[in-house]
Amino acid sequence: MSATLSTTGASPTNRMRNSPQAALLAALAFAAEKHKHQRRKGSDSPPFINHAIEVADILARLGGVDDPITLQAGVLHDTLEDTDTTGDELEQHFGAEVRAIVEEVTDNTKLPRAERRAEQESRARKLSERARLVRIADKIANVGSVGRTPPQEWSVERRREYLEWTQRVVEGCRGCSPQLDRLYDACLAESYRLVGEADEASPAS
Repeated sequence: MSATLSTTGASPTNRMRNSPQAALLAALAFAAEKHKHQRRKGSDSPPFINHAIEVADILARLGGVDDPITLQAGVLHDTLEDTDTTGDELEQHFGAEVRAIVEEVTDNTKLPRAERRAEQESRARKLSERARLVRIADKIANVGSVGRTPPQEWSVERRREYLEWTQRVVEGCRGCSPQLDRLYDACLAESYRLVGEADEASPAS
C-alpha cells in the first residue's frame, strides 16, 4: 500500500510537518510518551515501546508497507488498550483514519481473556485491510517473543496454546500481504521449534 500526501500550496514548514516521515515520527514520540512506564511481559522485560517500533518495522521493512496511515496505526496500535489514550485524542493528533484502525485492533479489556481471544478470531475477517496488516504484524512480533523470550511463568503448554490461537486469528487476516503471510509462517515454525526444544529440556520430559 502507498499514499501520497498533497503539499500543493503548502509552505516548506507545513510540507515538513505533513510529510509521511514527520507523521511517523510524531506517532513514535506519542507512543513513547504513553508507554514510557510500561514493560513487556517477556523474560527480558523490554520497554513496551520496543514492541510498537517492531510492529512498524515489520510492516515497513519486511512487509513492504509504505502507507503512512498504516504505519502510524502500527506504532499506536496498543495505546487505546494499554494506556489512558482516548479515541478522541488519537483523532486530534493523527486523524480519523488512524483512530479507526487502532480502534479496530483494540480488544475490549472488560471481557475475560478467553472471550477477548474469541472475539479477535471472529472479527479477523471483518477488519479493514489496513487493520489486518497491523494485526498480522503484531502477531508476528508476539509469536517471535513467545518463541524466544516468553514470560517466565508461561509453561510450554501455554506457549503452544498461544501459538495455536494466533494461527486462527491470522487465518482471517491473510491475503492482503503475501510477504507478511510468509513471514508469519516462518516465524511460527521457528517458535514451534523453540517451544519443542524447551519441552524436551524440561525436567518432566
